[in-house]
Amino acid sequence: MASRAFRPLPRFGLAATLSAAVSLTGCQAWLNDQYADSLPPTSGVQPIKGLAESVSIRRNSLGMPLIETTTFHDALFAMGYVHASDRISQMVGMRLLAQGRLSEMVGPGALEIDRFMRTVNLRQAADALYKGASPRTQRFFETYARGVNAYLYRYRDKLPMDLAESGYRPEYWKPEDSALVFALLNFGLAVNLQEELDSLTLAQKVGAEKLAWLTPIYPDEALPFDEADKLKGLKLSGQIPGLADIGTAVEQVAGLQMMGVAASNNWAIAPQRSRSGKSLLANDTHLPLSMPSVWNFMQVRSPKYTAAGVTIAGVPGVVAGYNGKLAWGMTMVMGDNQDVFLEQVRRQGGKLYYLADGQWKPAIERNETFFVKGQSPIRETVYETRHGPLLNSALLGARKNDLQPLPVSSSYGLAYQSIQAVSDKSLDAFFDLSRAKSVEQAFDATREVRAMPLNIVFADEKHIGWQVTGRFPNRKEGRGLLPSPGWDGRYDWDGYADPILHPSDQDPQQGWLGTANHRTVQPGYGAQLSSSWYYPERAERIAQLANASNRHDARSMIAMQYDQTTPFAAKLQAMFSAPGMATPLKQAIQALPDGQRERAREALDRLMAFDGKLAATSSDAALYEAFLQESTKQIFLDELGPEDSPAWKAFVENANLSYSAQADHLLGRDDSPFWDDVRTPQKEDKPAILARSLAAATSFCEQKLGADRHAWQWGKLHTYNWVSDSTKMAPYLDASQRAGLGAIKGYLDRGPYPAGGDHSTLNVSAYGWGKDFDTWLIPAMRIVVDFGQSEPMLGVNSSGQSGNPASPHYADGIDAWLKGDYMSFPFQPQNLDRVYGNKRLTLIPQK
Repeated sequence: MASRAFRPLPRFGLAATLSAAVSLTGCQAWLNDQYADSLPPTSGVQPIKGLAESVSIRRNSLGMPLIETTTFHDALFAMGYVHASDRISQMVGMRLLAQGRLSEMVGPGALEIDRFMRTVNLRQAADALYKGASPRTQRFFETYARGVNAYLYRYRDKLPMDLAESGYRPEYWKPEDSALVFALLNFGLAVNLQEELDSLTLAQKVGAEKLAWLTPIYPDEALPFDEADKLKGLKLSGQIPGLADIGTAVEQVAGLQMMGVAASNNWAIAPQRSRSGKSLLANDTHLPLSMPSVWNFMQVRSPKYTAAGVTIAGVPGVVAGYNGKLAWGMTMVMGDNQDVFLEQVRRQGGKLYYLADGQWKPAIERNETFFVKGQSPIRETVYETRHGPLLNSALLGARKNDLQPLPVSSSYGLAYQSIQAVSDKSLDAFFDLSRAKSVEQAFDATREVRAMPLNIVFADEKHIGWQVTGRFPNRKEGRGLLPSPGWDGRYDWDGYADPILHPSDQDPQQGWLGTANHRTVQPGYGAQLSSSWYYPERAERIAQLANASNRHDARSMIAMQYDQTTPFAAKLQAMFSAPGMATPLKQAIQALPDGQRERAREALDRLMAFDGKLAATSSDAALYEAFLQESTKQIFLDELGPEDSPAWKAFVENANLSYSAQADHLLGRDDSPFWDDVRTPQKEDKPAILARSLAAATSFCEQKLGADRHAWQWGKLHTYNWVSDSTKMAPYLDASQRAGLGAIKGYLDRGPYPAGGDHSTLNVSAYGWGKDFDTWLIPAMRIVVDFGQSEPMLGVNSSGQSGNPASPHYADGIDAWLKGDYMSFPFQPQNLDRVYGNKRLTLIPQK
C-alpha cells in the first residue's frame, strides 16, 4: 500500500535534563524502569467497562496479539484496546497530523506542516467517508473507539514516554477519527502531487522547454512535451508566492512518511504453478524505514470475524492478510487522481479573486485557528477556487506579520483538486473484503472501494484474482502529469471513469498475477489511471521468477521477497554494448586524462561482467551503485545544482517517486540537451559523460572504501537505520528538547545494519538517487499464504509490535525481518498454544 505511504508517528522525547554522559546501558535501564508502568500487563485479569463478555489476549514471541472473543462486539472493542496499548503514540500522532494540529503538541516548529494539512482539509474527506458508510460500519467504528477510550481512561496518567514528556494529553478517540486516519492513508498515495509541485521548481530553473526531459514516462512512450507546453509563456519565476514554503511543508510531511510513496509488491500463484496444486499469495508493502513500523500484526478469532494479518492502529479490521478461506494483499496503482492548477489571482478591497473563463470570481474563504504550544493562537484564512484549496493561501491572503511584503498583484495560486471529500462505501468495502470467503466475493467487495487507488490481489484455494480500485478523473484535455492553467476550462475534470473500466483479471493462462507499482495498462487505455509509474524492474523480476517454476511453495515465495537481483544491470550492459555506443564509449574513455582512463576501463569491464546481484557483501554492487550516483551528477548537476538547491532536491525527490530522468537517460535519450556540460567550452555527448562517470565511480569507491577492491562492499555504503519518530521530529523542537533527544538516541534508534538491494529489487532498499546511499524505503511487512500448507499464513514485520521504547517488543522484530524469520498465524485450535502459549491477559466486563 502503503502504505507515503505513510509515516504517522511524531514523538518528542525527554527534556534536556538527561545527560549525554549517561552510559547507554544505564540510560536504557533507568528509562525502562521510569516508564515500566506505561506497559499494559500481558497476563492476569483486567475489568473493563464496555465489554459484553470476557476477552482473551495472548501474544507470540514477538508480541503480536491473538484476540479471542465470544462476540463480534467484543472483538472490535478489544482491537481498539490492543491497538491503543501497543501504538497510542502513533495513533495520536496520525490524528494530529491529519487534523493539522501537530503544533499543539510540538510547538511552532510544526506550524508549516499544520498549515499544509489544514489547507488540503482531510477533515472534509473523512466526514464524507464516514457519512457514506453504512449504519452497520459506523457502529463498528463506534465500538472500536470505545475500546481505544477504555485504554486511554485506564492509562491516562501512565502514557508512553513521548506523550508523557510532551505534556500533551490526548483527547478521547471518536469514531470519525478512524475515518480521518483512513483519509490520511489515502492522501499518502498522492504521488503525483509532489511531482507536480517539484515540476514547478524545476521549470523555474530550466524553463518549460526543457522540463519534459526531466519528467519522463515509460521509455516506450514519447516524452510529455504536450504537458510541458501548458507552462510555456508563463512567468513562473518569482510569481508563485510560497512555492518554496509549500515544497518545504511537503518535504516535512513526507519526512513523517505521510506523502506519496511508490510502494509494494504483491503476486498470486495459480494452482497449476504450485507444488501442492493449491494457490499461493505474497504481499510486501514498501514504506519508509520507521520505528515503529506503520503496520501492526494482529490475529482475531470471534464468531463473526476471524482474520490474521496487518492492521493500521486507529482503524478496525485487518487490512491485508488471511481469514481462513481468502488471502488478500495490495499495492499502489500509482493512480493520478489529483491535479494542481495554476490560478491567476489578485487582491482587491481586502478580497482575493481568481480568473475563471475570462471572469474574476471571489475565492471562497475558510478561517482556521492554530493553537500553538507556548504561543498565542494564530488565525489565518484558507482560500479556495473552483478547483479546490490554494496551497499557498497563507501568502495570498492577509499578511502573517507586518514585515511580510504583500504578494505581487499578478501572482499565481496553486489550487489542489482531488477525489477527496466524495462520499462512497469504501469503508464498508474494506471490511467486507476481510470477511470474503472466495475470489468471487472478493471481486464484489473490491469493486466498491472508490476512495483509494490500489492493486488488490487475492486468492482462495483454487482461484486467484486482481482488481484495480479507486476513482479516476476524466480530464477534458491534458493528462494531469504537470500543473494546468486553472483559468482555462479546457483542463477541467468531467466526472470519473466508469468502474467497469478499472482493470481486473482472474485465473490467467500464465498461472500468476502480480503488481509492483508498474504500468499495468497500455497507453490509450480507456481509463486514464496515471502517466507516472514506478520503475518497471520489480514487476519484470516478479515475472521472471513466477515463470521460472511450476513447483512454487511458501519457500519460493519467501525467496522472491528477499531477492536482490536487479534487471536494470542487464539493461545498462545492453546500452554499453549497443552498436551505436560501444565504439564511441571506448573512444571517450581513451580521451580521458591518465588515471581517469584506467579507472573508467576498470569500471566498464567490471560492470559488463556484473551479475546484477546487489548483495550487501558484493564488491561489484558497490561499484555499480556508485556509477548510478556519479552518472546522475555528471549528467544533471551542472544545470540543476548545487546539491542543496531547491531544483536538485526536487529532482532527487521525483526519482524516489516514479520512473526517473536518471534511469531514462542512462538507457536512452541520446539527444537530450542535458548531456552537454554547460560548465565547459566544448559540447559533450553521451559517451563523453558516461566515460567521466565510469572513472568517477571507481574514484568514489577508492575514496570511501579504500584501494583494496576485495574490501569493497555494497553494505558498507548502503545501510538500514531505524530512526525513531522522536528523532525525526527533532528539527521541529526547541534546542533543549533536541539536546534531550540526542542524549537518548541510542535508546530510541537502531542501526546501522548493512543493506543490499536498491529501488529496483524485490527486496527493495531504496536510497536518494542523486543524494546519498542511506536506505529510506523498505518492505515494511511481508505476508505469505500457501493454501497447500495445513497452516497457510506466515508473516514478518519490519520493527517491533510496540511503539513504546520501554517495551521488550519495541525493536525485537528487526532481527526477524533481517533474517526472514516469519511467524506462523495458526487457524486450527490445536495449533494456537504452540505459537501463542498459555499466558494470557483476560479482560472481563466491569460491573
